[in-house]
This record gives sequence, structure tokens and C-alpha cells, in this order.
Amino acid sequence: MTVTWTPTELTERPFGDLARFGDRPALVTDDGSLTYAELAERVAERAAAWQESRRLIVLTGANTVDFVVTYLAALTAGCPVVLVPGSAEENLAGVIATHDPDLVVRASAEGIVDDVRRDGGRYPMHPDLAVLLSTSGSTGSPKLVRLSHDNLASNAASIASYLALTEDDCGITSLPLHYCYGLSILNSHLSVGARIALTEASVVDDEFWSLVQTAGVTGLAGVPHTFDLLERTGFAERSLPTLRYVTQAGGRLAPERVRELHRFGRRHGWDFFVMYGQTEATARMAYLPPELAEKWPHAIGRAVPGGEFTLEMTDGLPEGVGELVYQGSNVMMGYAEHPRDLALAAMPPRLRTGDLARALPHGLFEVVGRRSRFTKVFGLRVNLDEVEAHLAANGVSGRCVGVEGSIDVFVTRRRDLATAGDLVAALCGVPTWVVRTHRLRELPMTPNGKTDYRRLAELADERPDSAPVGPMDAEDLRQLYARVLDRDDVTVDQSFADLGADSLSFVELAVRLGERVDPLPREWHRMPIAEIAGGATERRRWGVSVDTTVILRAVATLLIVGSHVELFDLTGGAHLLLILAGYNLARFHLAGGGGPSVGAPTSSRIGWALAAIALPSILWIGAMAALTGDYDLGTTAFLNWAFGSETWDERWRFWFLEALVWILLGTAVLFRFSWVRRAEAARPFAFALGVFAAAMAVRWVATGWTADDIDRYTPPVVIWCVALGWLAARATTLPRRILVSVIGLVAILDFFGEPSRERVVALGLVLTLWGPLVRLPRMLALGVGVLATSSLAVYLTHWQIYPHLEVNHPELALLASLVVGVAYHHATKPLVDLARRTRPGVNRSRPRTQGALDTHG
Repeated sequence: MTVTWTPTELTERPFGDLARFGDRPALVTDDGSLTYAELAERVAERAAAWQESRRLIVLTGANTVDFVVTYLAALTAGCPVVLVPGSAEENLAGVIATHDPDLVVRASAEGIVDDVRRDGGRYPMHPDLAVLLSTSGSTGSPKLVRLSHDNLASNAASIASYLALTEDDCGITSLPLHYCYGLSILNSHLSVGARIALTEASVVDDEFWSLVQTAGVTGLAGVPHTFDLLERTGFAERSLPTLRYVTQAGGRLAPERVRELHRFGRRHGWDFFVMYGQTEATARMAYLPPELAEKWPHAIGRAVPGGEFTLEMTDGLPEGVGELVYQGSNVMMGYAEHPRDLALAAMPPRLRTGDLARALPHGLFEVVGRRSRFTKVFGLRVNLDEVEAHLAANGVSGRCVGVEGSIDVFVTRRRDLATAGDLVAALCGVPTWVVRTHRLRELPMTPNGKTDYRRLAELADERPDSAPVGPMDAEDLRQLYARVLDRDDVTVDQSFADLGADSLSFVELAVRLGERVDPLPREWHRMPIAEIAGGATERRRWGVSVDTTVILRAVATLLIVGSHVELFDLTGGAHLLLILAGYNLARFHLAGGGGPSVGAPTSSRIGWALAAIALPSILWIGAMAALTGDYDLGTTAFLNWAFGSETWDERWRFWFLEALVWILLGTAVLFRFSWVRRAEAARPFAFALGVFAAAMAVRWVATGWTADDIDRYTPPVVIWCVALGWLAARATTLPRRILVSVIGLVAILDFFGEPSRERVVALGLVLTLWGPLVRLPRMLALGVGVLATSSLAVYLTHWQIYPHLEVNHPELALLASLVVGVAYHHATKPLVDLARRTRPGVNRSRPRTQGALDTHG
């Protein structure tokens, strides 16, 4: 059945006459605000041009005033509007090709552009049709959900009801307005005369939080990925006196995470609402009252006001589990897969969600699985059949199943493992670690010859820690991590950085991984264990992949000891180690560029890394001071640079450790300030560049461009080396690496007044920036790993070893120094491991990389 429409006067649907709220602010931006009266005037002016001819409008998304005005004008003029992401050109092209709109409006931060395809409307459209939204998320299907004015109005009213929204509230576009969750925030606030702060900034940007403060934001919304990003913004330390509530939808949060956010909110004066919805229900179908979050964190909540849930029981499901069915006035009119569908009458207001659920007390429901061939990742609903077709089109025979938050791909050919993961991640617009690839000898089949997806789902869930069954056993790697880090709480969803990384354990683990994983990814320390295992291929016959910085650490140690025993004259190894220390400081202990979250106790992490250096050093130096009298209390306390001799003597032997200890201590103190952590996380390269510039200024003031003999060993003068390593770690693009190479080489030039020493340090910097993984023979790789891991201990102990042998047996002096250092490292390792185990706070792995936002709630 089809229903026709004839032109009418401008309507006030679905939110009534916006002008009734008068001079109250409606839209707030960094540039000022727009009142409801002004907004109504602009909407009416834009709508007037569309009044006489009902058009189908495609509007690309942007969190701007122009987007809001155009969206409301289309509703006012009775013109159905298709909302699509502004950055998804392929999706936009598919919608245009399939639905042939009369007008395409491109909204962006720079303004708005109307692309008029025809003066009038081409197709008949149902008089109640208001908005069309994509339901297939990242797979880009042009199938659209048809939403009516009543759908929008009823869902906005129910959301405003359970959130107790009033005209004094203020929301903010923490989510894009072209997604149903983000759009529902706009709609619900407009329905009560509240304010909306518009911004294109992310929650990791300072501009976002500046607007939160100036606009007096009372409500913040996010999908699971948003809450991972919030940890990197110092959210825990922010003063947000106006914040009244925080909402979450777009995918399941772990129950403990729900409890954590609920408790945190209660301590800081705001409520945490878990919500559940689908585009087919406009946005929201359920909410979990905050007072029930503590006891029922696994629930999706109860039906929104005006809605109702029932369970449709079918054979083959566990007792009490059925398909969740929702009924309410916010249920869509139906789907549109062709322009002729735009005129279809509305379907009954009853939605089979495709989710399997069970009932809980207090009218709550818990979703326990999905019935259909869809899965949700980062709030994007993915059609698994489309994913399989995409794989087949690219020569990969694979079968897919999905659980909340991930896609599991099963193949039978080993060579398809990496290819399948890359293809699916690219198609769906999700990080590669979300796609778990598995290899089976043969795919399970049902008796009638079809793929047994239930069995595949069981295989995917057999290991709760998501260990893939690919070429590398993730459980084996998990146990390796646990042994090296001396921890029993490691899961395959965690990365090395998540587990409290430090440079010493990095060296050991890098070498051991190189024996098992081929090729070893350059950024493996940021990758979950499961991703490393799933992405590996069959081992090559020769060699082990070794990280360049591991090799440099071992070489620098050899240069230090070899120069001291006078086997050769290649100095500069200690200053190179300082650069590597800065490089690892940035990689493992700071938030910017993929390290720990800003919410994590960054200064504490640095402090415990400092303890791992200081404890064995104090033990050795203190013992030698008591036994030989070569050192004093100032040396043991790392204060020789401040109170020691102005000429070289035995107490200056540990200048490298003194410099490293005081620089790390200063960094730990600096990062106790939340604004410092936020600044470093928001702009890691710019922040590192500023630190380097400040360090160079300190060097210039302290000693000029060329350092004197003793000055080159003091913390204020050599802090630039650590800052340079820090900056190198943040140079993640080609232009930045070139820039850091140039300014680094300039900084090294003539610092020592010794060209040979400068060449050593310069070469080390260049290799740190540009050096790839190096394949070494297995035995050599193991030796390099042992030496690099023991570099601190070798530096510490060799002063007492080589003088007894260097005159007649310099080679033996070198060997003995290395052996004693390695032995001392292993002797003190239990002490360092104890310090590591007693560290407070262990971050669990959550999605960190960029992810798509919610399109379905």
C-alpha cells in the first residue's frame, strides 16, 4: 500500500514551535550562541524554499549550526532527509545512486553547499516520513530505516523523561549528529528548550573541554570507545561542576566497567545511565536506572517510557531466553531499499530486535546473544554475510561469526590469515585487532551441507581471552608475557604497554618474541597479544627479528666497556643510552602516541621504573663504598653532580645513572599535574618538541653550545639527550622523522668537541629513527638480548672488574665485565620483579585505536 502527499504549509513537527522558547540559548559554539527565536527564524527562512515541492534531501553530517538548521528546515518543510557521514564518500555515493535524491546538502566546518539535482520531487513519499538513516553501519549498504515525525517526537520525549531534562540542561555533540545516538541528543534537548553545545572536537581535544566549561554542559554521551578515550584526557581529574549525568550506548560495556563508572559518577555528583537501542527504534529502547547499576551492571535496563519489551520463545534456546521484541511509538515505519519504498505505509510498531535476552527483576532485561547474522563493533552493526561476500570477491574463502565487540573470521588456508584480517578491518572501518582470524583444517558443516555457524561461534568463544587458533598460539604468548613480567593476571587482550611496560622487560620480551613471531611488528608493544598471534605467519628458516633499539642498547654497552678497557676508542655510548632512555620513556610511560592512558597514574609508572634503576644501583654503590671507600654518601644518593668534585674522579663514574635518575624523577613530578598529562596526550609531538626546546635552552644557559669536560656529565646539561629520544619516539610520520633527524644532528654537532663521539651518538639517533627490525642468527640474537637486558648492571659493575685485567688482558677484561654484569642483573632481578609486582593499578586492554562511532545505539 502506498500513500501520496500534497504540499502543505510549513509544519511545526516534530518538536513544536521552537520560537516558544524565546531568547533562551539553543545552540552554543566557540563563537557564541544562537537563541531559540533566532534558530526558528533561520529554520523558517531555509524551509520556505522547499515548501511548495516536497523533495528527498541527502544531508552529510557535521556538528555545526548549518547542519542543525538544514535538518530542522527539512523537517519543517516536510522534506524527508537522509543523514549520511560527511567523511564516507563511498557510502554517500551508494545512497545517491540507489535513492536518487532531489537535493544533496554537504555540511562541514567550513560551511554548507547545496547541490540541486532537480527543482521538484521525483518520487511519492509517505506524508509522515521525516528521516532516513543507514542501518548497516560500516558495510555501506544503501538500505535505510524510515523514521516518522512521531518516531522522532516520541523518542525525544521518552529520553527527556527518564533523563529528567529541563530547559536548564545542556548537551554536547560528543557523538556525530548524523548517527542516531548523536541525533537523539539533539532531538531530546530541542524538545524541552535545552541547550546543545556544537563542536567537531573530540573528547581528547582541549577545545572540547573548554566548550564544556563555557557552555555549562550538564550531560555527556558516549559509546564504549568514547570512555576509553576519556581515560586519556584526564577525565578523572577534571572539575566539571555542572555535569549532571553521563549516558552510554552503542555497544556493551563489561559489567565491572559499568560499576566503575557508576561509582565514579556518584563520587563526583553525576549519574551514569546505560542505554540500549537500535536505529529501527529511532534511538533508545531501554535505560538502566543509575540506582540499579551497582547490582545489575550486566543489564540493558528497562523499556523507555511509552515502550514495552516481551520475549518471544523459540525451540533450541536455553530456558528463559528468547528473542527480545520491543513495542512503542518510536518503532520505525519500515525499511527503504528503493525510492518506491519511500511511499509505503508504516509497519506495526513492533520490532524484533534480533537479540536474545532474558528477563531480570525490576523490569530489567539482559541481552545474552544475537540471533541474526549481524554483529556490533564500536557501535557499528556489521552484516556478516556482506563481509563473507567481500572476502570471496578478494579471493579469500572465509566464514564469519560475531560477538559483541569483535568479528571472528575462519579460514582454511594459512596464507589467508593476515589477508582476511586486513580485508575485514578495512571494509568495516575498525582496527585490525578487532578482527580475530582463525585457521581450521576444515570448516564445520551441518547435516544438510551448510556451514555450521553455531559451531564456529562455539570455537570463537572456547577461550574467553580471545586466543586465536592461527599459526601462533596466543596462549603460549600469554604465558611468555606472564613469565617475563612475573605476573599471573595477563590476558591475551592486553598489550605490553597495558601491562606496565618498562625498557628492561621490553628488551627481554622483544628477543623472545622474535624467536616465536615472524614477522615481529615494529609496534608490537602496543598490540594485544591475540593480535600478534593472529597476524603472524609461518616462521622463516633463518634468524630472529630483533628491534633496532635492542641492538643499539647492546652495542652502546659494548662501546662503553670496550672504550674503558681501551680495546678501541669509540666513546659516546652512555649518551646514546640516554637517548634510548628518552625513547622508551615516551613509548612506555607517557600517554601520547599509544602509551598508558592519561587517567593512569603516569607519575607512579615513571616512579616505579625509576625504582627498578635505583634499587640495584644503590645496593651496588653502597656496598662498594663500604668495601673500597672509592665512593661516598653523595655518590650513593646520586648527588655527586651537585656536590662532588669539579674534576673527574672515581665518584663521577656513575654520572649516567645520576643523570637518568634525576631526569626521571623530574619527569615524574612534572606529570603529577593533570594539565601536563592532558597536554602531552592531546599533542604528543608538539609537547615533546617543546620539552626538547626547553632542554636545549637549559643546556645553553648551563654550558653554551659545547660542553666542558665535566658539564657533559651533569643532568641539566644532558637532559636534552633524553628529550631528543622522547621526541624521536613521537616522530611517527615521515616529515616528523626528517625534522627530528635534522634538529637532532644539529644538537649533537660540536656538543662534545669530539667528532668521533658525536658520530657515534648521531648514528645511534638515525638508527633509532629509521632503523627497521634486524634479522640476526638465533644465537647472536639471544646474546644481544642478554647484553641489552643487563646493560644497566654491566655499566654499574664494570668499574670494579676491568681495572684488574685491562693492562695485560683487555679482551678478558671486557668479557669478565660483561659476565659479572649479567650475573648481577640476574641476582637483583627478583628485587626488581618485586617492585614491579607491588605497583598499584594495572590497566586492562580496551580499544585504543580509532574506531567508528555508534550508528544504531
